[in-house]
Amino acid sequence: MNVVITGASRGLGKAIAHLFAQNGHNLILSSRNEVALYNAVQEFMTVYPAITVKAKAFDISIKEQAKAFGQWVLGLELPVDVLVNNAGLFDPGSVYNEPDGNLEHMIAVNLFSAYHVTRSLIDQMIAQKSGHIFNMCSIASLKAYANGGAYSISKYALAGFSTNLREEMKPFGIKVTAVFPGATMTDSWAGSGVDPKRIMEADDIARMVYAASQLSMQACVEEIILRPQLGDL
Repeated sequence: MNVVITGASRGLGKAIAHLFAQNGHNLILSSRNEVALYNAVQEFMTVYPAITVKAKAFDISIKEQAKAFGQWVLGLELPVDVLVNNAGLFDPGSVYNEPDGNLEHMIAVNLFSAYHVTRSLIDQMIAQKSGHIFNMCSIASLKAYANGGAYSISKYALAGFSTNLREEMKPFGIKVTAVFPGATMTDSWAGSGVDPKRIMEADDIARMVYAASQLSMQACVEEIILRPQLGDL
């Protein structure tokens, strides 16, 4: 199985890549940070020598680069079995006082990237009549919270994109899953002072994504909602 993951050099994307690689699946990766992506690829190739790893850096918040990433993936001439739209960013702020341009930036990173990458690859997946698309949303897609602002708005929009895509892809045998993780120990929480035991591990989310990808063709997990045991922060 070939697994395409955006934002794969760290955090949830890297954790998801590790779990698929651990189970013998080939990786096709992208990240904005070329150095971090190179280091991740070296790690994957060292730990999992039996799989194939392809990677190239793109800033997929830019429409042309998102489409270029899709064309690069298609140029590999490999079936796309799983697409994980994971690239994303959190910029704190409230609607009434966040910097001008914050909404546009959050929409570009958290929504448009997934939209354009998916559109670039979807024709191949339709032609092969199979595939599974995971859209990494957020608990902020379901519930507003202080200092969420444009980030929460963009994640609500990503959830809407995922729901609509799910309906459209039913006749083509393509599954679509929206993933709604709560607070998870990634770089976003580094230096926050929050006890790591209070929030989830990135591997928790990776395990749920992987499990959903392994079901029969007759079953589709439409939504995965995970929260810390003690609830949201």
